[in-house]
Amino acid sequence: MIPRFRRTARQDAGAYGTEDVRPVRLPLRDVLALGVLRLRTRPARAVLSALGISIGVATMVMVVGIPASGKQALDEDMARLGTNLLKVQKSADAGGMRSEELPEQAAAMAARIGPVEATAAVGKLPGVSVRRSDKVPAGDTSGVSVVTASGDFRTALGAEAHAGALPGGAAGAFPTVVLGATAAQRLGITDLQPQDGTAGPQVRLGEHWFTVTGILKSMPLLPEMDSTAVVSLPAAKERLGFDGHPSVVYVRARESALDDVRAVLAATVNPEKPSGVSVSRPSDALRAKKMTETAFSSLFLGLAGVALLVGGVGVANTMVVSVLERRTEIGLRRALGAARGQIRAQFLTESVVLCLLGGIAGVVLGVAGTAAWAASQAWPAVLPLPAVFGGLGAALVVGTLAGLWPAVRAARLTPTEALATS
Repeated sequence: MIPRFRRTARQDAGAYGTEDVRPVRLPLRDVLALGVLRLRTRPARAVLSALGISIGVATMVMVVGIPASGKQALDEDMARLGTNLLKVQKSADAGGMRSEELPEQAAAMAARIGPVEATAAVGKLPGVSVRRSDKVPAGDTSGVSVVTASGDFRTALGAEAHAGALPGGAAGAFPTVVLGATAAQRLGITDLQPQDGTAGPQVRLGEHWFTVTGILKSMPLLPEMDSTAVVSLPAAKERLGFDGHPSVVYVRARESALDDVRAVLAATVNPEKPSGVSVSRPSDALRAKKMTETAFSSLFLGLAGVALLVGGVGVANTMVVSVLERRTEIGLRRALGAARGQIRAQFLTESVVLCLLGGIAGVVLGVAGTAAWAASQAWPAVLPLPAVFGGLGAALVVGTLAGLWPAVRAARLTPTEALATS
């Protein structure tokens, strides 16, 4: 392609022997046309050269986008479930000394704290088995544990019923049970339709039959409740021998006063021995779990950087070979008056355009991969703009660095040297 030169006012002024023959700067559109000319004539080479750039940029976008989508899903869960839930239980055994049980009135005492909005007490019954039939051995519990619940179960725990009713209510001392989401699956109970003339599906707790009156939705903040069978406090005392001491007390307090409530909760629940009580925040554990799941993000970012480096080396190699193959073209253009700077601009533009095309393809792949993964996890798809622009910027930098030396090498060729070795 022969560059177009423009006449200047200085040239027009000296029409007789005063013409300035110095080469002028190529228009931007001509520079771009020269840069993409070789890419159009060698598309297979261009695709293979840009592949490494595409992989690196796609990895970068996905490494940033997938954790951002997971964080957004977690934030939405936290907003729905609330971060103002506290979990009170006896301290773990230390030094061979076993901590005392929580007082029977622990939930009621916690409710006296001003900012507390709701409390619920849950007591474990470790010696009670859960079976679908009395023909099943007593030791086969399907991994379901029996607990008793009292207090405001809905508000304190954020519990919702998938079917039927929540624990407590009008059931009172009647032999009824509510199953957690996982417990219902393990016992094969998917609905509450009457069976064999009974009021509903029944399970055997210890030596007694209990009617299933509800199935809970999954509880992300309290996954241990998903695999439980929950009975009312009166029924647990009358039929299952519960001693009345709760294992855990859940406290829902105002968000603004949560730290203050947490500071006095142990002494309020067990004034005689506050050290025997531990207070935790389930949302903190959930956040820590999510942080652990994304702990390898830095590693994958490093891998993305390696892919970009390999892609840049590939582009640089392609440009060096291109210079060697096009010595005749370079010599001819130099002989026709092309300046060194114009040769440099041509090859540098070709390298940058090649890497930018790879970067754009990588962004598209990264966005598609992020959206597909978020959809598979039922997360909202989040695409951070810094990841997109960062990927394109990285491709631009790699293209500039990869094409700099080949462009300088091409510009150093003199017309006679280039044509003599062609």
